Amino acid sequence: MSTSTPRQNVVDCQDLFKIYKRAELEVVALRGLDLQVTAGEFIAVVGASGSGKTTLLNILAGLDRPSAGRVMVGERDLLTLTEKDLVTYRRWEVGFVWQTVSRNLLPYLTARDNVALPMAIGGKDEGGRHQRATDLLTTLGLGSMTERYPSQLSGGEQQRVAIAVALANNPLMVLADEPTGELDTHTAVEVFHGLRAVAETYNTTVVMVTHYPGVARYVDRVVQIRDGRLSTEVVMRPTFRGSGENALEEYVLVDAAGRLQLPEDMLEQLQLQGRVKVETQGDRLVIRHVG
Repeated sequence: MSTSTPRQNVVDCQDLFKIYKRAELEVVALRGLDLQVTAGEFIAVVGASGSGKTTLLNILAGLDRPSAGRVMVGERDLLTLTEKDLVTYRRWEVGFVWQTVSRNLLPYLTARDNVALPMAIGGKDEGGRHQRATDLLTTLGLGSMTERYPSQLSGGEQQRVAIAVALANNPLMVLADEPTGELDTHTAVEVFHGLRAVAETYNTTVVMVTHYPGVARYVDRVVQIRDGRLSTEVVMRPTFRGSGENALEEYVLVDAAGRLQLPEDMLEQLQLQGRVKVETQGDRLVIRHVG
């Protein structure tokens, strides 16, 4: 009987901290965050404003440096890279899709030329970059729109071109920061399907920050950041074999140090604060308030 080989981690964050110093104050944005993402996995990162999700994305992008901990992307330790190495990393190993379309595309270039531009900067020959740009746009359902300018495309089509631009130099990972924030529901779903096609076709890891409700139906898993740590994870599971129906399951995450965050509604309902008693009952863990 054959067994499948486990996919390797493309992202491996361990006990990650980020502290910003502002005048006399220190703001802790990440507080010992652990996160692993495998090759070809498509995850969504959610959380309230100030929870640390944008800080995490900026660190993975090489735009900000962690204060402590470990963050590996592929074979690179982002904590120790030189500024020159970070430029190389951003050019070749990570692609970006931003919320604002004007940040993704140049208005005076066609869709194909926008996708070819990062390859031209990287020194790829004209024939090779022309073919790859066409292939990427075709994968994203835009094969008939290669010669159109951004102003001739809908918002969703522009964001799918932006995904192709992010993939131009065949990166390990694509980072998407609220890519559907300016789109309607139908168009947002098209973008999610485009990101899914990227992950499956090119085995590219996709990490997306979003506030889109119901995003769990379009990604492999949703991780929630609260107070600078991962708190919960939501995944889609089949309800029973052959039904074609799926259900969402939510899990509380325990990090490598044994820390967990109980869901806020549970804390409010049970009024848990201060000392608690933790006991095992068979295969169950029981947390009991002791006053």
